[in-house]
Amino acid sequence: MSKIHNAPITINPQAGEMDALQHLERLVTDGSSYPKLVGSDGKEIPLTDSIYQALHQVVKALAAGQAISLVPTERELSTQEAADLLNVSRPYLVKILEQGVIPFTTVGKHRRVKSQDLMMYKESRDAQRRQARKVLIEFMEEEGLYD
Repeated sequence: MSKIHNAPITINPQAGEMDALQHLERLVTDGSSYPKLVGSDGKEIPLTDSIYQALHQVVKALAAGQAISLVPTERELSTQEAADLLNVSRPYLVKILEQGVIPFTTVGKHRRVKSQDLMMYKESRDAQRRQARKVLIEFMEEEGLYD
């Protein structure tokens, strides 16, 4: 059994994998058959629904050329790890932590952020950005500035 990594793991799609990833994404998205693993002994291993859902999200992102990060939900992150996951600077992250936007704890002098809290903030921030983009596009269409 392999050791569970507690650190965030980032996976980037490789150029030579894109055809295989896109084919796999079509198979996973199709829904006509449920994928399963086949062991080295030829024995079929059915996937649980939670593994299937995770695989679907991973394959979808990688096939689109996006990097993914896997972080256990109970993991506490350093401010640098949290900033990297949000793609912001560490000083900016510290500023929003101090404003109370994201809960954190301190260990000695160091701030720690639960990955679960960070992901909730990220989802909320991304939803607000999508809504603002939608409003801007609607305005631009009404003004005849957007085709």
